[in-house]
Amino acid sequence: MFNCFIHKSSRSIPITSILPVQWSTWLNEQTKVTRQWLKANNFMPNPGSYSLLPGTEGQLQQVLLICNDEKDFWTFGLLPCVLPEGHYYLVDRDDDKLLDQIALAWGLGAYEFTRYKTSIRPLAQLLISNKTHTQLIKKLEAIYRVRNLINTPAEEMTPTELVENVFQIGKKYHATVTQIVGNDLLTANYPAIYTVGKASCHEPRLVDLRWGESTHPKITLVGKGVCFDSGGYNLKSSSNMLSMKKDMGGAANAIGLAEMIMAYQLPLRLRLLIPAVENLISGNAYKPGDIIQTRHGLTVEVGNTDAEGRLILADALCEADSECPDLLIDFATLTGAARGAVGTEISAFFTDQEHLAQDIFRHGQQEQDPVWRLPLYKPYQKLLDSKFANMNNCGSSPFAGAITAALFLRSFISEKTPWLHFDFNAYNVNTRPGRPEGGEAMAILAVFSYLAHRYAS
Repeated sequence: MFNCFIHKSSRSIPITSILPVQWSTWLNEQTKVTRQWLKANNFMPNPGSYSLLPGTEGQLQQVLLICNDEKDFWTFGLLPCVLPEGHYYLVDRDDDKLLDQIALAWGLGAYEFTRYKTSIRPLAQLLISNKTHTQLIKKLEAIYRVRNLINTPAEEMTPTELVENVFQIGKKYHATVTQIVGNDLLTANYPAIYTVGKASCHEPRLVDLRWGESTHPKITLVGKGVCFDSGGYNLKSSSNMLSMKKDMGGAANAIGLAEMIMAYQLPLRLRLLIPAVENLISGNAYKPGDIIQTRHGLTVEVGNTDAEGRLILADALCEADSECPDLLIDFATLTGAARGAVGTEISAFFTDQEHLAQDIFRHGQQEQDPVWRLPLYKPYQKLLDSKFANMNNCGSSPFAGAITAALFLRSFISEKTPWLHFDFNAYNVNTRPGRPEGGEAMAILAVFSYLAHRYAS
């Protein structure tokens, strides 16, 4: 699965990385042949540029890569896509953390979604140590799973298939996994999950994974698992519906983070809750204007059937909160407003815990997994008022959609529970080094780094 790495090699090709400001000094130290080659190819030392430098006999002798800054590791993720088959090693790199990050970027750059077609990419392998490889594979397996889940079309990534991935990781790491399916959701008092998913032939369900020692801090993860979102009776346009296989991206990322936590054996008591549904239209689908019950007891008027993610999360978050976790985190592809605020490459997040917000932002910077805090501005709660129910699932204003969605979720959680809510795209709209177009793990490198730093020590 990860044949983009090698541990021993009799002949490896060096990769030299420099910054634009180092260009003149580096060039003056090169042979006449190298300087002529770069001049003949009109090479410009811009960040992200690379060149394959030949030896005197025409063989590939060295790879030159221009990086953004001293901490830039993502640019190395470009190389597995462009280098010819062979073995490669890094030159003049002795920062262990940076070496690990470069290897991660290399492994993520080598990712391909091959469920429906065979790879034809040349095999460029990076020389790394056995120790680095052992630790690296744990993250790569989790992130590859996230990407594969999101990239799989809804025809096959049904609620059943999504939940099966939770059972797979549960079995691998000896966790306890249970699920509640279909009409049993009503019996178990998860009415919102049932209502959103009841129109599909693939029954709605809630999967519950538990792992770790009872004496450890309790961390609960919740992920929005809408395996396909038609918008319901507030039907999406065809262009907007085309990408809705990714609407379970929150669930995929929650599953990926849970896999990392268990693989690294963090001293946590982990719980993972994934409500998995399809939001479709049929004779029994819920409708605009309906008033639905929730596990919490609050009634919700359906102002828009395309605001379904917050409904299924409401039931799951209520259950998660009932155990008073030390930290409750949910992940969701929840609003277009979040993408409008921070774009598709940054994860918006909400919390009312100041120190937690600062820590998450700092770890996001360290891991170059960008996150940005948006405000839980409580006066906007009035935008969720309903004349007929406790609240509406859709704000009355076209503005502040990400904030009103977060406030809606906050209504189902105790004020004393430390809570993080992530609202992100979970999809690369274009290809960047190490991050090909398609499903993506977002925020979980930052959150994992925070959890490992806070609890593993």
